[in-house]
Amino acid sequence: MAKAMMIQGTMSNVGKSLLTAGLCRVFKQDGYRVAPFKSQNMALNSYITEEGLEMGRAQVMQAEAAGIKPSVLMNPILLKPTNDVGSQVIVNGEVMGTMSARDYFTYKHKLIPEILNSYQTLVSQYDIMVLEGAGSPAEINLKKEDIVNMGMAKMAKAPVLLVGDIDRGGVFAQLLGTLMLLEEEEKKLVKGIVINKFRGDLSILAPGISVLEEKCGIPVVGVVPYMAIEVEDEDSLTERFESTGKIGMIDIVVIRLPRISNFTDFNPFERISGVSLRYVRHPYELGNPDMILLPGSKNTMEDLLWMRQTGMEALVLKEAARGKIIFGICGGYQMLGETLADPKHIEMGGRMKGLGLLPVNTVFKENKTRTRVSGTFEKIGGQLFTLKGVRFEGYEIHMGTSTLLDGFSFMTQITDQIQRTVKQEGTSKDNIYGSYVHGIFDKGEVAEKIVTALAAGKGVPETEISGVDYRDFKETQYDILAGELRKYLDMEQVYKILEEGI
Repeated sequence: MAKAMMIQGTMSNVGKSLLTAGLCRVFKQDGYRVAPFKSQNMALNSYITEEGLEMGRAQVMQAEAAGIKPSVLMNPILLKPTNDVGSQVIVNGEVMGTMSARDYFTYKHKLIPEILNSYQTLVSQYDIMVLEGAGSPAEINLKKEDIVNMGMAKMAKAPVLLVGDIDRGGVFAQLLGTLMLLEEEEKKLVKGIVINKFRGDLSILAPGISVLEEKCGIPVVGVVPYMAIEVEDEDSLTERFESTGKIGMIDIVVIRLPRISNFTDFNPFERISGVSLRYVRHPYELGNPDMILLPGSKNTMEDLLWMRQTGMEALVLKEAARGKIIFGICGGYQMLGETLADPKHIEMGGRMKGLGLLPVNTVFKENKTRTRVSGTFEKIGGQLFTLKGVRFEGYEIHMGTSTLLDGFSFMTQITDQIQRTVKQEGTSKDNIYGSYVHGIFDKGEVAEKIVTALAAGKGVPETEISGVDYRDFKETQYDILAGELRKYLDMEQVYKILEEGI
């Protein structure tokens, strides 16, 4: 039976997901079979497994770090917010329904058997389990029947490393305040403290660490520096959205929709020299980009309405009229079409006019499409004609069906890896492109050919453009992450905590 350790944090975005991934890679390098686990995840970045089941992207990233295939067992409950007070509830990779926050709060304890079944199945297959909590264990209004922080630590009998984020300031108050709000039996589960995202002179921090250990009686097992590790982000708290780096020779913008999902689709462009990838929320931020990307959305119609109300739609239409490349993925693809209809009230209900840039009509339906695909660009024109014949892989995850108008051609041919069926998908018109396939840019050749086409369009020498295969790049990042953790965590103490348990 596997030994377990859990990473919890003083708040969201302290680095729990990254530290969990790093420990998974360390344990893998040390010869152990290791798997990640998060009982309940709330995120709009999701992933489709080989079985056609949906799970949180963070656990996929952690599974990659562990060198194993992602499984919904690693994330039995996924909550995908549809608005400020409700979420789609996904259990074991299948949509259970949409619930308000209040209804889910009273219902969630009924999911404990599902959580335990997933966890025990993994425990029987691996040597080490690295669990991740969510938010903070000290949310006293949510602690009743907790299933993701201390409640999960108790069920798994997992010692806890509590992580604080010094980059935001007040790390000692974060850590001590969290411990003060824990019940005594919960506090006993915390076996070590990690101060994360440190910048500066460690000797100046040392006196504070001594006082912290004296006041809480728990050892600090590491002070981890702020790491510029490029792995996939879990949710909308990503620092990618706040990037203010200079504009590159090739400037690509992503429209930062209020309900943006699966924005990891665009990470491969960040790995190409000479390219800037910017997320823009306000019309004045758009500037003069070489390509505009419309991402997926958990509520396509409401996000399209937001674009209309803010003036972002008018700017995108203006750029399209100037011949700029516009590429929509999933919800972004739907927005680019002629109409969107929601007769079953899957989203906001009713019917809306799309941007009118692609010859498709979309109807939202109750059944969710979830599958992995491989495919080839076929009938593709405009500036990206060089993609013809290029292969890609990815996955579909959507609740709408888009129908191509008569007289137009599909852009790609894809094979459903689960159903083993072949179909045509996506479309292009002039320099406007749309597809349902998430991950379509991941293969190095796809993103690089797009950037090369953009460069040719503005006279930038091709020699200035070079990219890497995104999957290979991620592997190097996991190894760098593990190396940094070995340097700054007391791994002897970490292994001791793991061995002793609770």
